[in-house]
Amino acid sequence: MKQFAKCEFRLKDVQDATLAGVYVQDKKQFSDLSFSEAGQISMSAIRGKLPLSFTLRVEVRNPNPRPATMNSFLWELFIDNVEITTGKVSQDVYVPPDGGIAIMPVNINVDLFQVLSGESADAVTNFGMNLSGTGGAPSRIKLRAKPNIWVAGKRISYPGYITIRGDFVSE
Repeated sequence: MKQFAKCEFRLKDVQDATLAGVYVQDKKQFSDLSFSEAGQISMSAIRGKLPLSFTLRVEVRNPNPRPATMNSFLWELFIDNVEITTGKVSQDVYVPPDGGIAIMPVNINVDLFQVLSGESADAVTNFGMNLSGTGGAPSRIKLRAKPNIWVAGKRISYPGYITIRGDFVSE
């Protein structure tokens, strides 16, 4: 845990973004969607559901002379300082020593209508495209992570959360 706590973290990128089942990774705005894609998203919005899913890739750099490992971590996703969703990654992460880098994939699934209740369908759709990194206006994304490791059959949690943004930071 001590080695992992000294690691540096940053949000690398977003992959495989879908909104209501439509791949939006390569779309910059709603007008870039095909007629059928726009219809699929619109129908989902009319039904009061707008599922957004994507993989947020977190890059971990280890400046330590020893390897760093982690077995799982709890996470909280914030957009513009609003908590959007939470989850857990149950995957071993090994970060090589002396500047080694590893990628931790965080799979995000959220229904934007539940999170953004009271907003118009267009506002929710645009938020989804911006959140996934595809829209025209960037959202401020941060991930708070609480790493865990197993030592002698016991889970040890990091004391507090590590806040991860677009630039490398360590806490």
